[in-house]
Amino acid sequence: MRYDLIIFDNDGVLVDSEPISNTILAAYLTELGHPTTYEESVRDYMGAALHRVHDLVLERTGRKLPDDFDDTLHTRVFGAFERELKPVDGVEEVLAGLRVAGAAYCVASSGHHERIRVGHRTTGLDRWFPEEVVFSAQDVGRGKPAPDLFLYAARRMGVEPARCAVVEDSPLGVAAARAAGMDVYGFTAMTPEERLAGADGWFSVMADLPALLA
Repeated sequence: MRYDLIIFDNDGVLVDSEPISNTILAAYLTELGHPTTYEESVRDYMGAALHRVHDLVLERTGRKLPDDFDDTLHTRVFGAFERELKPVDGVEEVLAGLRVAGAAYCVASSGHHERIRVGHRTTGLDRWFPEEVVFSAQDVGRGKPAPDLFLYAARRMGVEPARCAVVEDSPLGVAAARAAGMDVYGFTAMTPEERLAGADGWFSVMADLPALLA
């Protein structure tokens, strides 16, 4: 393998959460008087930390979201996760192959640690990701598209950025990986390839990822 560390995004790459979370986010913003379609939520917020939602709503409307916005959103999303969430098809086979090959991997997500853990417990992915290889935007000052989270994950894993490959499905994540000086591979199951134009390669099914990393 060409890389010493594979860094996975979480939502949409490991767990099939983006349709669930963006449906709920769009509905909640609309409920609060900020009409938002599912498509607009995916376009504006997919792959971003929650502070981006606050920032964009304030910038566009001059109104702040409620103080309990994050807690309410998490409660709704976590409830839906427990009922509906599945791992991304084929990702466990990819992880098993990395483990057999002795390749190091981790997750670096814009989501809070609790969101990551709820998703992993629900889908059974927690057996692949012990606490020491789980990194969140909570751990750094700025989320994607800033490079901070990926650089933090690489530092904690003891690997130079140039020896890392990132697996991402959002334009913000691709931009963050490029800014961190890492190769990045775009997962196009939900995001068109042209929106991930800065990636080093693209794949639409998980079974094709190992060949890109080899």
